[in-house]
Amino acid sequence: MKTYSFENLDVWKVTVDFITALYKVTEKFPDTEKFGLVSQMRRASVSIASNIAEGSSRNSAKDQARFYNIAYSTTIEVLNQLIISNKLKMLTDEEYHQFREELERITHMLNKLHKSTKS
Repeated sequence: MKTYSFENLDVWKVTVDFITALYKVTEKFPDTEKFGLVSQMRRASVSIASNIAEGSSRNSAKDQARFYNIAYSTTIEVLNQLIISNKLKMLTDEEYHQFREELERITHMLNKLHKSTKS
């Protein structure tokens, strides 16, 4: 089976682990949020990994950089949703801090990946 270039990117791997953990923790959110925060957070987090994958397939550095920038912006969107979830007591402070630290790691890695497309 062929391995695509995005599958070798550490930032993609870390993001997939983040998504997996987010799916698990959002299972305990209230049913009233199934089509609200839960759906939005899950879709946005998957979008981060999807944009990394799509960006890696682009031929021009400019195109790659655009997708990595979108992934970064979506990471900030997920952070916003985590903050709201914590304020609404759907996430414990410990869960919130763990997720936030992982997002900070992902944004740092995305910044490095983005800069590498400009080199």
